[in-house]
Amino acid sequence: MSPSILQLDAVELLAAYKAGTLSPVEVMRAVLDRAEETRATLNAFAALDAKGALSAAAKSEKRWRDGAPMGALDGVPLSIKDNIYAAGMPTRFGSKAIADSDTNGPDSPSVARLRDSGAIVFGKSTLPDYAHKIVTDSPLTGVTRNPWNLAHSPGGSSGGASAAVADGIGPFAVGTDGGGSIRVPAAWTGIYGLKPSFGRVPHHPRGAFPTVSHVGPMTRTVRDSALMMTAMARPDPRDWYALPYDGADYSIGLDRGIAGLRVATSIDLGLGIAVDPDVAASVARAFKAVESLGASVEAAHPAEIAGCIDVHRVTWSSFSARLARKLGARAEMLDPSMQMLVTMGNALPASAFVDAVVARGELGSLINGFFERYDLLMAPVIAFSAPVIANIDPRSPPIPGFTSWCNQTGLPAASVPCGVTSSGLPIGLQIVGGPRQDARVLQASYAMEQALGRLTPPRA
Repeated sequence: MSPSILQLDAVELLAAYKAGTLSPVEVMRAVLDRAEETRATLNAFAALDAKGALSAAAKSEKRWRDGAPMGALDGVPLSIKDNIYAAGMPTRFGSKAIADSDTNGPDSPSVARLRDSGAIVFGKSTLPDYAHKIVTDSPLTGVTRNPWNLAHSPGGSSGGASAAVADGIGPFAVGTDGGGSIRVPAAWTGIYGLKPSFGRVPHHPRGAFPTVSHVGPMTRTVRDSALMMTAMARPDPRDWYALPYDGADYSIGLDRGIAGLRVATSIDLGLGIAVDPDVAASVARAFKAVESLGASVEAAHPAEIAGCIDVHRVTWSSFSARLARKLGARAEMLDPSMQMLVTMGNALPASAFVDAVVARGELGSLINGFFERYDLLMAPVIAFSAPVIANIDPRSPPIPGFTSWCNQTGLPAASVPCGVTSSGLPIGLQIVGGPRQDARVLQASYAMEQALGRLTPPRA
C-alpha cells in the first residue's frame, strides 16, 4: 500500500482514474487495508464490506477503462455513519438497544444519490448511542479515537467519520448533525464538515431527533464536499421536510471569494462561555484573514442564540424520552448519558415541548433578520479542543454550546480548520450562512481554506 493514495482527495482520485494512473480497485484496497490496520487504534468503523466494495470497485475500474464512468463520483470510496441506512449492511445507530428487525432497510436518500453518482460504500462509521452526544463511544462499539492523538476524542456524534477521513480512510464520509455532530468532530480532527440547510439534503428515516437532524458531507477539502453536496441534494420524495430541489452544482463558483460580503464575527456568541486561549487566538487570526480577503468585518451576533440553546435542551431531552418509550424494556441498554437525557425529558411539564416549538419559530424569525444585515457569521465551532478520553465523565459528556442554535434555525453552517493548539490539536472556525445560503457557506469555506491552509494529522 502506498500512503500517498490515502492522502489524495476525491478530485485528485477522479483525475487519476481518468488519466489511468490509478484504478478504483487499487484505491479501495488501500482504504480497506488502512481501515483494518486501525481497528484496534482508531476504531472508526462499526462494519466494513470489503467484498462488496471491491466488487463495485472492479466494475468502476472497467467503466473508467472503457471511458464510460457512471457518474461524477465513480469509484470514490465512501463511508456512511451508522445511523443512515445503506442496503446490504446493518444499521444499528451505535446502540445495543435497537431491535434486530430495525437494522436493515433500503438506502437512505443521501446514500442512494451518492451511489447513483458512482461512489462506493465500503463501511459504516461509529457513533455514540443514537447520536446523542459530541464524543464517540458506545456500549455497542466501544471508544473511537482521534488520529491526531489517540488519547483524545475525535468528537461526535460523527466521530468515526471524522477519524476515518482525517486518517485518509476514504475521502468521502456522510455524517449527521443534530446539534453540532458534523461540525464538532470536523473541528477536533482538522477536516472540513458542512451541516447544510435543514431539508437541503433529503433524509429518511430521520432517526431519534427528526426536526433538527441534518445530513451532510465530511471531507478533507471543501471542493470534495461541494462534489458530495451536488449529488446528495438531489430530490427524494421520502423526506417530507425536504426543501424544493434547486438543481445547484455546488462546485460552480466555489472560487468566487468573499470580497464585499458583510461578515459578523464573535468569539463567544454572547454566551459568556470561557473560550480556550489557543482557540480564541486561532479564530481571531482567521477573522483578520477574512478582512484581508476583502470582506467587511464587524463584531456582532444574534441576541437570540441563548434562547435557541434553551429550546434545544428541551427538544433534545424530549426526543430522548420519546425514543425510550418506543424502545420499551430495551431502553435499559442505552448509554448512561442517554439515560440521563431520558430522565430530563420525562421530568419536563407536558407543555414544554409545544412551548419550545413556538419559541423556535419566534427566535428563528429574529435570527433571519440578523442575516438580512450580514451575509455570514464566523465564530469558533466549540470553545475547547478535543478532550482526553480518560477525563470525560460518562454521565455528563462535553456540551458544544456554539452549534445547536444553527440546528434550531435550520441555517447552513460549516467547520473549517483554522489552526492547532500549543499541544498540537486542531481548531475549527465555524461559518454560518443565512437561510438556504449553502452555496455561500461553501464559497466562504473555500476562501478560508485557501487562506489558512489544510491540516494533516501527524499519524497520516
